[in-house]
Amino acid sequence: MTKRRDFSEFNAKLEKHIERLPDYAQRAQEKLQRYFPPADEAGGKPQQNGRTQRGPVSPQPPAPRRPSAPAAFSAVAGQVPAVAEVRAKWQRWNEPSAKHQRRVRRTSRVLTLWVLVTILFGVLTVLTATGLLGGAVAGPEIGQAVFSGFATLVFGTFSVRTGMRLRELKKVELPAAPSGPPPLPAAGSAAREPMERLAESEASLRELLKQLSVPTSLGTTAVPEVSVADARATADEAARALRGLADRIQAIERGRNSAPERERSALQAAIAKLREQLDDGIEGYGGLVAAAGRAVAASSDGMVTSREALTDATDRLAGLALALKDLG
Repeated sequence: MTKRRDFSEFNAKLEKHIERLPDYAQRAQEKLQRYFPPADEAGGKPQQNGRTQRGPVSPQPPAPRRPSAPAAFSAVAGQVPAVAEVRAKWQRWNEPSAKHQRRVRRTSRVLTLWVLVTILFGVLTVLTATGLLGGAVAGPEIGQAVFSGFATLVFGTFSVRTGMRLRELKKVELPAAPSGPPPLPAAGSAAREPMERLAESEASLRELLKQLSVPTSLGTTAVPEVSVADARATADEAARALRGLADRIQAIERGRNSAPERERSALQAAIAKLREQLDDGIEGYGGLVAAAGRAVAASSDGMVTSREALTDATDRLAGLALALKDLG
């Protein structure tokens, strides 16, 4: 059996170095300032002879507190697309499902190797025992046949054990991966700012719809559960349509960056048009959030609930989602 490689220690070391990247950058900057101090340091001004003219030292404000290494790295990863992409790939590599699939593939390759070696020694055993290899069976041929038979038995055992291991791995049911928020477009993309607004609106709408689902003192909800479920389903469908539109914008942006200079203006015009449609969709989604907020406010004040406003906003958003889906 082959020894299974454990990447946990390597993963921990790599994560440790990644988290310390801001510290490394800070140390490099301090060393650079030590050899090349700024011109206005200690209240002096540089002269032509290389000396510094001393002057009154003004009180310096306290230096701002430097963020922690994980927070600083997260900020850098959000601004640099290459760093964010590398981190996303590393996270996908360490997902339980990805690790399980790699383990299954390695076990399958090892099983194939053991089966081939077993077949090879089995054929060699048959040829040696029947005298088809080297003529009549004599003393050396008997020893060779015994050795081939023993090797066949050993590698056959390896094949059986590896096959059982592969069968167990294929029966393993992995837990569903936690569904986190979808990744935002790269910094600098025309779809980045609308998707940030959409993420904020989704969080607000979830909280508002949760409040509308809470029974009041009379034992009933402010808005019927059917209306709340309809609003939630419509919001999810609209969010998927908006993210699909954002994906189209990013695809065109990648094509624009690779296109010749004379063709980039047409692609930029297409991006601007899609951005307008995306802004309209985000505004319609915000209308549903506002209607849900008014419904929560009305129920908390003891007034008549604005279920009609919530229903109208849901219908408008459903029509908008259908229109965006037709565009895709």
